[in-house]
Amino acid sequence: MLVPADPENVARAGALLRAGGIVAFPTETVYGLGADAFDAAAVARIFEAKGRPVFDPLIVHVSDDAMLARVVRCVPELARRLAERFWPGPLTLVLEKRDAVPAIVTAGLPTVGVRCPAHPVAQALIEAAGVPLAAPSANRFGAISPTRAEHVEAQLGERVDTILDGGPTELGVESTIVLLAGERPALLRHGALPVEEIEAVTGPLLDATRAGEARDAVPLAPGQSASHYAPRTPLRVVLADSVPRQERARAGLLAFRAPAAEPGYAAVRVLAADGDLRRAAAVLFEALHELDALGLERIDAEQVPETGIGRAIADRLRRAATR
Repeated sequence: MLVPADPENVARAGALLRAGGIVAFPTETVYGLGADAFDAAAVARIFEAKGRPVFDPLIVHVSDDAMLARVVRCVPELARRLAERFWPGPLTLVLEKRDAVPAIVTAGLPTVGVRCPAHPVAQALIEAAGVPLAAPSANRFGAISPTRAEHVEAQLGERVDTILDGGPTELGVESTIVLLAGERPALLRHGALPVEEIEAVTGPLLDATRAGEARDAVPLAPGQSASHYAPRTPLRVVLADSVPRQERARAGLLAFRAPAAEPGYAAVRVLAADGDLRRAAAVLFEALHELDALGLERIDAEQVPETGIGRAIADRLRRAATR
């Protein structure tokens, strides 16, 4: 059931979570599908609703330091500095978990990803529930991430107890994930917080963003599967103006900037006419949802500059193109 994210509905959703329910809610990145992180049966409902494999770990969302202490064994100095600089916000830290966190949340790993979301509805929902929330993106596993409540309703429908509608999300791509439980800090997923900003605090990070792609590899974080974020329509990443004109008539173009001339595609969506990468990230999944709904034969996605948040956009497109 899709309802406005007003205080009364947030309070009801908090009660549902305490009773073992699952609730979709907005964050500043994408919509999440939350359950009480300490309730293994409730978390199992997330995997069932999404069709998500149980080897893929979840991120736990907390509202403050006291709640963080219930989830992780300790907060290393580097993690504390990152949290002070970037929380609330789109940064997930992977730390050693407490025994109270069920194995289903972490895919059996001794570590857990945690973040403090900045969206006021997410914050209010965690407070209303009174527990940390295990919450992946609120979509079918591997499909396009949801940036509007309507996307959640279309993909998950009655599988979710309540969908809190907080309008479109601000950032449009998921959080950046950093592992701090190993010998050296490592980047596990590019996301809405550019890695350059993180490395200004940590120094150079080990790049482990593709660690979960091998067939027999265990993902250390969400979004490491080779195929992810994919529309139903086949997608490929192309160079601008490289596609022969005769191949465009029944295809859609996901353009980075506005095309200089009529491109000849059946449909065109522009991420950022002025080349602003943050604007492009904010509308990436929205544009993919729109193109995917048109019944096209193919989507051609233009390459984007791999700097700053452009790395996250390029990562999502590469995985969306993998079949």
